[in-house]
Amino acid sequence: MTFPLRLAFLLIALITLAVAISPVQAVESNLQFGGTLVSDPCDLDPETTDLEIDFGSVIEKDLYLHTRTQGVPVVINLINCDTTLGDAVSLTFKGTENSALPGMLAVTGTAAGIGIALETQDGSPLPFNRATPSMTLAQGNNSIALRAYVTGEPEAIKNQTMTPGDFSAIATFEMEYN
Repeated sequence: MTFPLRLAFLLIALITLAVAISPVQAVESNLQFGGTLVSDPCDLDPETTDLEIDFGSVIEKDLYLHTRTQGVPVVINLINCDTTLGDAVSLTFKGTENSALPGMLAVTGTAAGIGIALETQDGSPLPFNRATPSMTLAQGNNSIALRAYVTGEPEAIKNQTMTPGDFSAIATFEMEYN
């Protein structure tokens, strides 16, 4: 090997060695993980994970006369409940509230002057965006039976200014076990 070629190899080796042994700088705590492992007392029945409530045709005259429709059943099934992990549950139904009907769900679509409400089987209101009272769970399977209904906005009923048309709304629910 000639001298210039040896010098080139030596320089390449020194550069490689310098890069290999140069200190690598690490940033402390730049990746953090956390969470909470929980064991829920119940499983949500896959059949009631995504519920679709069909009110069918709502008669405008009936809303002017009675202010609301009859309740349509809404059933949420909890399965495989282990009450040693929690013996009660409260639900929070979340959605966009109707400004004229606080606690009730706003609708979208061509219909106007109405909202959607939830109630228990005994007619007690269940406002949206607020937790329900706690419901006692039994070991095994449980059904939470509620009702949904369409109601007219007070001013729209008073002035008979509801607008007929299609309507829809979306809400989610969260469960909190006690």
